[in-house]
Amino acid sequence: MPLSWLLVNATKNNGDLFGRPGFRLGAFSLFANIADLFAYQDGLFGRWLLNSLLYSVAGALASTLVSLLAGYAFAVYGFPGREKVYGLVLLGILVPPTVIALPMYLLASEAGLVNTYWAVLIPGLVNPFGVYLARVFAEAYLPAETLEAARLDGAGELRVFRSVALPMLSPAFVTIFLFTFTGSWNNFFLPLVMLNDSSLYPVGLGLYGWNAVLPQEPQLYALVVTGSLLSVVPLAVAFLTLQRHWRSGLTAGAVK
Repeated sequence: MPLSWLLVNATKNNGDLFGRPGFRLGAFSLFANIADLFAYQDGLFGRWLLNSLLYSVAGALASTLVSLLAGYAFAVYGFPGREKVYGLVLLGILVPPTVIALPMYLLASEAGLVNTYWAVLIPGLVNPFGVYLARVFAEAYLPAETLEAARLDGAGELRVFRSVALPMLSPAFVTIFLFTFTGSWNNFFLPLVMLNDSSLYPVGLGLYGWNAVLPQEPQLYALVVTGSLLSVVPLAVAFLTLQRHWRSGLTAGAVK
């Protein structure tokens, strides 16, 4: 229902937003709203979209790779204290992100990273839940015989991971990437704490700022609604594009 309301009301101008019931169509103004949205404040909304893509795509790719490397190491290698270290990693799942936002801000301030892209990207590299998923997938879909055969053929450990393990873990890669991408795209509190330059905002934080000034600038109502609709599109595209890879190949790691 909220998504349906958003889709209908993004097609209305300011007059129809208040003059017609929520699910009743008015004059079709979607394209005019989009044009006004990207023209407002010299195209700031477009900058927010690009920022969100940077935080979400680059951040999710890096975080997914780190999670796969860690999960692969926990699943394949035996070393003293492995389960204790793994348990310590899993404790991170129990810690709400808002609890560590202030300590991360203090660390970023000491490092001179506040109000930069790195202040949002670097904390996103750590994903305990992604490490858990990666280990589960690695234990289930990486036959020890296949890895040992690659080592006997002369492959080093990085080559084994890159050429043998990573293709087998492609369903895990897509699964972790989707979870991380969605979390990064919807990330609000960390950018709110770390950033004060509006040109660095992700789209969610930017729309929140516009929404806060609606009583003083009511002409922004149509822009906020239209921007909220457009902010959902990348998530829908990501899921529709990657769902095929997510569901396929779950038995690709079988020994032939």
